[in-house]
Amino acid sequence: MRLKGHLPILLLGGISMLVYVICWPILAWLSGKLIPAIGQGNTEQVLTVILQALIIFIIQKIAQYLQDSLLAKPALALSQDLRTTLFRKLQKSNILFIEKLSSGDIAYRLTEDVDRVGEVIYKSIQDTTPSIFQLLAVFSYMIFIDWNLSLATIILAPLIALLVSNFGGRVLKASDKSQNKISALAGLLSEAIQGLPMVKAFAVEEWLQNDFDKQVKLHKEAKFNMLKLVALQHPIVGLIEVIGILSILAIGTYRIQAGGMSNEEFGSYFTALIMLIDPISHITTNYNELKQGQASLRRLNEITNNPQDIPITTRAIIPDKIFGSIKFQNVFFSYSHDNDVIKDISLDIDSGKIIALVGPSGAGKSTIFSLILKFIEPTNGSIFIDEYNLNKVNTNYLRRLIGIVPQKTFIFSGTIAEAIRFGRQTTRENIVNAAKIANAHDFIEQFPDGYETFIEERGTNLSGGQLQRISIARALLGDPTILLLDEATSALDAEAEEAVQKGLKQAMRNRTVLIIAHRLSTIQKADKIAVIEKGKICEVGNHNELISRKGRYKDFCDKQFIKSL
Repeated sequence: MRLKGHLPILLLGGISMLVYVICWPILAWLSGKLIPAIGQGNTEQVLTVILQALIIFIIQKIAQYLQDSLLAKPALALSQDLRTTLFRKLQKSNILFIEKLSSGDIAYRLTEDVDRVGEVIYKSIQDTTPSIFQLLAVFSYMIFIDWNLSLATIILAPLIALLVSNFGGRVLKASDKSQNKISALAGLLSEAIQGLPMVKAFAVEEWLQNDFDKQVKLHKEAKFNMLKLVALQHPIVGLIEVIGILSILAIGTYRIQAGGMSNEEFGSYFTALIMLIDPISHITTNYNELKQGQASLRRLNEITNNPQDIPITTRAIIPDKIFGSIKFQNVFFSYSHDNDVIKDISLDIDSGKIIALVGPSGAGKSTIFSLILKFIEPTNGSIFIDEYNLNKVNTNYLRRLIGIVPQKTFIFSGTIAEAIRFGRQTTRENIVNAAKIANAHDFIEQFPDGYETFIEERGTNLSGGQLQRISIARALLGDPTILLLDEATSALDAEAEEAVQKGLKQAMRNRTVLIIAHRLSTIQKADKIAVIEKGKICEVGNHNELISRKGRYKDFCDKQFIKSL
C-alpha cells in the first residue's frame, strides 16, 4: 500500500486537521469569557464573545470538511490498493490452498473483510487521529489553566484506557467468531445458488432451508455476543466520565473558594473538560472497530501468507521452439508426507501422439495434468518437455504451450468472442479460425449477434455441447503444442457428443494430446494408453495390445462391453 502519490493531499489534510484541533482550546477560552459576562449581564461583551465564537466555529467546520474530504481519498486508495493486492496474491496462490476455501468465503474476504479494514483505515486517518490530537490539545490547555485540577482528570485516564483495552480484546475474539460464521454462511449461500436446480429436483428445499436457518442463527448469536460487549462498554465508560465531571465540579468549587482559580478560568476549564467527552467516545468506538478490523485483517493475511504458486522467475528457460514430447522420469508426488498420490511413474510421450490415461477415480490421472501445468511440483523425479526440465521452464511460457479442455466447462460471462479470447491479445480472424477448428463457427453464426452473442452467467443460454465447443476453441486460440482433454464429452448427449468429437478430432491434429478417459469407446484409436491404478502405471500399450494381454484394461473394457478394434 503506497501513500507516496498522495503526499500533497495528506499535507493539506494535515494542515486542515491542525486548524480544526487548535479551534477547540480557543472555543474553551471564549467560553470562559462568556459565562462571567452572562452572569454580569454585560450584553455588549456577551455579543462580542458570541460573534468571536461563531467565527471560530465556522473556521473549524470549514477545516473539518477539508480534513474529512481531503483525507478520504488516500484512505480509500489504501483500501483499493489492499483489495487489488489481495486479488493479485489470490491469483498467484497455490491451487491446493484455493481448493480448500469455498468460493463464498473467498468472495466475503475480498469484499466485506476488505471493506471493514478499509473503514478502519479511513476512520483512523479521518476520525481517530483528529480525536487524539483534540484530546492532547484540550488537555494541554487544561493543564495550562490549572495543573493541580488536571491531576484529578489524569487519575481517571488509565482507568478508562484499561477498560477500553479489556473490552477491545474481548471484542476481537467475538468479532473473529462472528466473521467466521458469516464466511460459513457466504459459502453455504454460494453453494445453494449453484445447486438450487438440484435441490428442487430432489424436493429437499426444506432441508436446505433448515441448514441455512441454522447458519443464520449461529451468525446471529455470534454477532449478538459482540454487540453486547460493545453496548456494555459505552455506559461503563460514560459512567466513569460522569463521575469524573462531578468530581471536577466539586474540586473546582473548592479551588475557586480557596482563590486557586477565577470563575473565568474555571468556566474555560469546565468547557474544555466537556470537550474531552466527544474525542474519548470517538476513540472508544473506533478502538472497537479497530479490533473488528484486526479480525478481518487476520483472515486477509491467510491469503497474503498462503503458499504461492510455483514462482515465475526471470532466469527460467524460454525455449525458441517446442515440439511437444513429454517424459516422466521416476516421478513421485504426495499432498501429505506419508501418502504418495503418484508413485514412481515413468512414461515417454512422443510429440504429435495421442496418449490416453485410464483408471478408476482417484488413481492420479488429474494429478498428472496438474504436474504438467506446474500447478504442483514432483516431490521426487523429473518431468521433461523435449529436453527441458519442467522445473526450469518459465511457467507462463509453459502454460501458453498447453491448451486444456476441462470436464466441467467454465466460461466467464461476456460475448462469445470474449470467451474464446479469454483475456489474450489476438485478432478476430484467429478467434474465428479457432472456432472453425472446434466445430463451433456454424452454430455461433446462427445467433443474431454472432460472435457478439452474450453468454449469461454459468452459460445458461447455451447448450452443454455449444459451451464445450467454445471451450475447445478457447484452448486452441493460442495454437498450443500440447492439448489436455479431461473427459471432455462425458456430460453430453449423443448428438452433442458427435459435434464435440468432430471438433476434438480437428483440434488434435499435429499436437501432442493427453486424454483422461472413463468412457473407453472414445480413446480406442489413441497411439498409447496408460492404465493407472493407485498412483502407478500398471499397463502401457495401444487398445488391441492391452486387450490381448487380458489385464486391468481388458477388465475395464469388458465392463463397458468394448471389444478389440
